Order: sequence, then C-alpha cells, then structure tokens
Amino acid sequence: MSICYIDCSPFMRELMDEVADIHAGAICVNVGDPGVDELVRLASGHDVLMNGHSFMNDDVLGRLPDLRRIVFLGSGASSYIDVAAAGRRGIEVLTVTGYGDRSVAEHATALMFAAARQLVRMDRAVRDGGWDPLEGVELAGRTIGIIGFGGIGREMARIARALGMVPLIWNRRPVDAEWSACQATSLEQLLRESDVISLHLALTSETRGLLGGPEFELMKRGALLVNTARAGLIDQKALLDALGTGRLGHAALDVFDEEPLPPDNPYGAMDNVTLTAHAGFKTRAASRRLLRDALLKALAPVS
Repeated sequence: MSICYIDCSPFMRELMDEVADIHAGAICVNVGDPGVDELVRLASGHDVLMNGHSFMNDDVLGRLPDLRRIVFLGSGASSYIDVAAAGRRGIEVLTVTGYGDRSVAEHATALMFAAARQLVRMDRAVRDGGWDPLEGVELAGRTIGIIGFGGIGREMARIARALGMVPLIWNRRPVDAEWSACQATSLEQLLRESDVISLHLALTSETRGLLGGPEFELMKRGALLVNTARAGLIDQKALLDALGTGRLGHAALDVFDEEPLPPDNPYGAMDNVTLTAHAGFKTRAASRRLLRDALLKALAPVS
C-alpha cells in the first residue's frame, strides 16, 4: 500500500512528527497546495491519498487509475471531491468527524461572550483612545437555543448548562433520553424564547436558508445569534435587515458565503457584528485528533 498526503500545511507537517508513532514515516508528504497537474503527478502510483482541501473532480479522478481510497481531513468531503464520481470509479472516500466538537463549541462560547459584553467594540475604542464602558448582558439564567444537536451542539449544551444557562434544542432527529435535562422543542418556540441562538447544523438542501425574514421576526428583540456552522443556513439579507432594525441585538459569525470575507462586505461596518476567520476548529488539540484519525483510516488495509 502506498500513501500520499497531497496538500499538507506547514502546521500539519509539524504535527506529523508528533504522531510519528502511527505512520512511522511510511507516508509521502507534499507540503503546499498543488495545482491540478501537480496533484496528478504527486498522486500517481499511490492507492491511498490524504486530502486536506484539494479539489478533485471526475477528470482528476480519471487520471489516477491506481487510486483506491481518499481520506478527506474533515467532514465535508463533497465540497472538494466528486464523491459520486469516486464511487463510480471504485474509489472509497472516507471522512473524519468529531475531532473538533469541543473546539468549535468553545469558539461558539467565546463568540457568545464577545456578543453579550460587546468586547470587540470596546477593544477597538480603547485602542483608539476612547473610554466608554458599554452595557452587557449577564448570561446566567438566560435561555440559549441550540439548533442542531450533533457532537458540537451537545458540547455547547454542556458548556451552557455549566454557565447556568437554560438550553432549548431543535434537532431534525429525536434527541437521546440522556439529554432530557435539555428541552427539545419546535424551531418556532426556540426562536421565540431564546436570548441566545447558536447554530450547529449541517448545510443541506433542506437547511439552506433556515433562518430568514419570518424566523427573525419570531425572535426576541435584541437576541444574540452565533454561527460557527455554515453561512448558508442564514439568509444574509434577512440577517442584515434584522441587525439594522435592532430585531437582532448582535450577530457573532465565524462562517461566510464568501471566504476570505471581501473588504466591502457590509458586516465590517456594523458595530453589532463580531467576525472571526472560520477558526472554530483551529486548535492544536483538534488538529492532532484530526490527523491521528485520518492516518489510521489511511493506513487501514485497502480491500
């Protein structure tokens, strides 16, 4: 079996040395982002590829006759790989899930605190010589609506309960009995009753635009919204309208329709928006878990 990691970042290359007990140097590693022709050259002759963020369409897959498995370092393989084409060619596509649940939930919590206490706005003002202690929101006793209750949503619920918040949950599937202390409810009730709403839902054809104008009208005036999931869950125009009218008190966003965020994006001019650069998963602990799981999947025997 021959394995190539086709687009390793310098940071992940450093982590490769930390988990050498798993791979023992048996993997070809390319540091950098290859173009299509270079990718084909690097991948040729290997039956397993590790792919962090490289696009592989049917044409690329067709140029790799020896390929039998792709291990995508993340959960959203279909955003980069033509999974259907891979299946037709007998190429197995594996993903890694769960590695960043706690890291993303902690980032969502940080965004929630930043929104509740207007931290970024005060930081900028103080740096510019100002001194205006802004009023914030005490979160203990407040209701947090958690939309999506997979691994990240569950970590968010654990953190919220530890903070003394009251979690409401909306999930597309039934919630396990062990989470009976977190009230599962309808999306409408969650939107009406929540002081903070945090999104932890996959983006599908059914969930795209889940929050639009009618949903923002249901929310408490001044509610806080946190999104570390996918930008497409929210209608951007409706979000901007809700922020502009004060229906929504603050939006704390880690994900966007276009990344990097263009300089002329209207969020940048709004005081009631906090922005981070799709960094929810970005901790060393999460990256190490991601790499270890990906290596184990890559090294498993190919059928």
